[in-house]
Amino acid sequence: MSKLSIGIVGLPNVGKSTLFNALLGRQIADASNYPFCTIEPNVGIVGVPDKKLPILGEIAKSKRLVPAVVEFVDIAGLVKGAAEGEGLGNKFLNNIRECDAICHVVRNFSDVNVARAGSTDPDGDFEVVCAELIIKDLEGIDRYIDSSKKKKEEIDKYELALKLKSELEKGVLASRIELDEDEKKMIKEFFLLTLKPFFIVVNVDEDTYSKSKISNLNFQNWEVVPVCAKLEAELADFSKEEREKYLKDLGLEESGLERVIGRAYETLGLQSFYTAGEKEARAWTTRIDSKAPEAAGVIHSDFERGFIAAAIISYTDFVEYKGWLGAKEAGKLRLEGKEYKMKADDVVEFRFNV
Repeated sequence: MSKLSIGIVGLPNVGKSTLFNALLGRQIADASNYPFCTIEPNVGIVGVPDKKLPILGEIAKSKRLVPAVVEFVDIAGLVKGAAEGEGLGNKFLNNIRECDAICHVVRNFSDVNVARAGSTDPDGDFEVVCAELIIKDLEGIDRYIDSSKKKKEEIDKYELALKLKSELEKGVLASRIELDEDEKKMIKEFFLLTLKPFFIVVNVDEDTYSKSKISNLNFQNWEVVPVCAKLEAELADFSKEEREKYLKDLGLEESGLERVIGRAYETLGLQSFYTAGEKEARAWTTRIDSKAPEAAGVIHSDFERGFIAAAIISYTDFVEYKGWLGAKEAGKLRLEGKEYKMKADDVVEFRFNV
């Protein structure tokens, strides 16, 4: 599976670059307090939080641990009018188009020293960005409609274009438009920005960053990930023990960054499977419901081409029976063929012909 990426998107000064820096645990993006401080997108690879991998590594006596990863892209701040070229509009929108999913960052912190640009509240942040994405999508839909009025062979696609235009003009994101199965296949041909899967990060104040306060955070009707990007960036310099203690004092079981990375993984429709041996214990990424040969291809294309079978043990059985040998002796190892759909947390050894 090719590398999948999440574009961090929002208005200027909502905390995108601060969040990006925190995700990477080191200062890469310039987090200066002025619009367009990010011009070229910053790209970083972030490990997926995984409490199971160290346990597998300990059982298999692995020399190293390699987590699954997600790519984050810190994209320049958008302003109203981006679809018409305002600010870094076209560049911004093209950067989004190259990403597989969107992380919308909206501002809910009150630091008067950080200039606001484009809106005055989190709802406004989100609505401005979505409006610009919709406008850009409508441009493409309108071009298609104008050029396809006389193409009888594309009547179904033309009718879909009219439906999309009608819904987009109402402010409905393409990902929220009800479609039948044929329309779901055809809509991909329009490469719509508002069709991309997304999730929302609400950047909150330090003094509101506790379990009791963020659990009551309501943002429209969307499920959101509350994060204090400034605090999370500072925590990146703490030791693991210090970080855990600080979060515990706030009543948080995991950091905001762990929640963001986990939500990114879910938004892309991904799951992990594992390989575990003396050389390394490693988490691999595959799409939910992918079949065994496709998962094998994640490790190496030769594994997919020459796929014979997959020797699989569930994570639970691998731990309970202390590894490959114990699980096999307990009858918990099974051989699966080409039609097997991978399950989350499968521990696997692929068999193949070179």
